[in-house]
Amino acid sequence: MSGQEILKASEDKMSKILASFQEELKTIRTGKANPDIFKRVRVECYGTNMSLQEVAGVTAPDGRSFVIQPFDKTNLKAIEQAIQNSELGLNPTNDGSIIRIVVPPLSEDRRKELVKQVSKITEDKGKVPTRNIRRDSNDQLKKLKGSISDDELSNHQDELEKITSKYINLVDEAFNKKKVELTTV
Repeated sequence: MSGQEILKASEDKMSKILASFQEELKTIRTGKANPDIFKRVRVECYGTNMSLQEVAGVTAPDGRSFVIQPFDKTNLKAIEQAIQNSELGLNPTNDGSIIRIVVPPLSEDRRKELVKQVSKITEDKGKVPTRNIRRDSNDQLKKLKGSISDDELSNHQDELEKITSKYINLVDEAFNKKKVELTTV
């Protein structure tokens, strides 16, 4: 593998980590209704564990509440139970055909707790994996020593550092955006 191929592969991996990290942030509840928070809710129905999106439509009609419309009404109780058992802290109300959830405003303590949680996710799922790719790629580049000049090796390492900085900055931007969402009342 050439130096350019190593750099390209590194950037591709960092891009995937960023996308995964951004998806993870969407599942953190803010004070506004966002259907993405239900991505991790699993519902036990038809003898299997399914995602909420596989068994119901989720909408946020007014930004302060959700309406969950099961595709099969026999799953209504299972959906309600899954939401109650999730870590979202939401209380669904079941009217026999749909589930409604009013999003309560976040308390100041809960906001601070969520910012800490997002900060940990930022480090664990954004920055650390990106740095690990940098380390592995640097190791691969060092193995090229002898087959490429020292100047070329140094240029590749500098380029790798620029790519890493770019993705670490993008992770920080995503964190800061989520932090603003969480702290803005």
